[in-house]
Amino acid sequence: MEYDIIIIGAGPGGYETAVAAARKGLQVAVIEKADLGGTCLNAGCIPTKCLCHTAEVLTQVREAAMQGISTGEVNFDLAAAMERKNMVVSKLQSGIEALMKTPGITLYRGEARLADSHTVDILRTDDSGALHVTETVNGRNIIIATGSVTKFLPIDGAHAPGVVTSTEMLRLKSIPRRLCIIGGGVIGLEFASIYNSFGSEVTVVEFCKEILPNFDRDTAKRLRTSLKKRGITFCTGAAAKSIVPGTPMTVTCEEKGKDTTIETDLVLMAVGRAANTGALNLDDLNIAYTARGIVVDRHMQTNVPGIYAIGDVNGLMQLAHAASAQGAVALQHIIAGSVHGQCVPNLDIIPAAVFTVPEVAMVGRTEEQLTEQSIAYKAYKSFYRANGKALGMDADEGVVKLLADENGILLGGHILGAHASDLIHEVAILMQKGGSIDDIRTTIHAHPSLSEIILAASDF
Repeated sequence: MEYDIIIIGAGPGGYETAVAAARKGLQVAVIEKADLGGTCLNAGCIPTKCLCHTAEVLTQVREAAMQGISTGEVNFDLAAAMERKNMVVSKLQSGIEALMKTPGITLYRGEARLADSHTVDILRTDDSGALHVTETVNGRNIIIATGSVTKFLPIDGAHAPGVVTSTEMLRLKSIPRRLCIIGGGVIGLEFASIYNSFGSEVTVVEFCKEILPNFDRDTAKRLRTSLKKRGITFCTGAAAKSIVPGTPMTVTCEEKGKDTTIETDLVLMAVGRAANTGALNLDDLNIAYTARGIVVDRHMQTNVPGIYAIGDVNGLMQLAHAASAQGAVALQHIIAGSVHGQCVPNLDIIPAAVFTVPEVAMVGRTEEQLTEQSIAYKAYKSFYRANGKALGMDADEGVVKLLADENGILLGGHILGAHASDLIHEVAILMQKGGSIDDIRTTIHAHPSLSEIILAASDF
């Protein structure tokens, strides 16, 4: 049998595209070597957000006295929190398993290797641990959705005992008294916020001058200040040089030309993720790729016609929802031969969020990007502390920043504060429609609500 599409990888981009294709009457083969749901469900987005919520609830309980609520001694059970996280993941895995039974989808378990532009070998491990080709599937189109793997710094001790990745952090059986996180990006900061709430002494080492290098610098600085007030220590502009195992472990970093050491009980390596291309056999098929990932055009098609790459593996934007959106673009191109004029996601407008306490979210361009591109703009700001709903929630720390061009057309939105990950979508939808500051200003917002902070920014 020849499939219409072979999809390698059953993460968000892979399984959602498979279901959409099958519902359009296409025959789809999905190949997955590990758990359904990919990194996002099993070792990324979902389990970390479960722990983020636990951390937020724990903080609220500890601060309940401010609301007139007496709780007595607060005890935290990490094992119970991990079990709840596992239950959520398991429930969602079951849902994906059901989706893979959609008529038109055939699920294959094993590791995929491209044989040619229409053929994929499926490899499985035998009793001796060796990989062998056990099946071969053919398809008119192939979508690579293999995701990413954890990066490690090329420093002494990077793989020493006591150095863990985000995957191991989600399986800890005890709370480290001291935690050193190398990397101040999204992954590092979310775990910093979580384990700070759980009781760890957290130190974050970031090579760049500011945390969240791809976010608005002003917003990132405000977040760092907020997290610092909660007890997290930051070493920015610092290069990790070595890790020495032991009790305690020692992390050496260079900061402002001087070496400093950090004693810790656990090190989280959180310096980003790399495209997972190792087993695909790209070179033999002359599929173009760089250190960032597989090279694709605006249709998500590689330089080899009929082979597409979506999600983390192409390195464009490492977000689960970006993978899903790219899958929709690729599928439309496979079906219609073009995405012009079609109802497909706008890949230029993709919101991103960091689930720290407080949250951070953004969409569009930053002030730094607009300045570099010599685009004239105006920044509009408002603060949570002036919002009645925020004060009532005891969530008065935060800011909304809107960026617009000379005609008021929105170019970007940046939010720090409670429910930022939800609020950012008002800005995203407006940007999708070419909306303006005036569109916000003339839209009535419910009172009292956090959305009024966006309204207040438009009246600045």
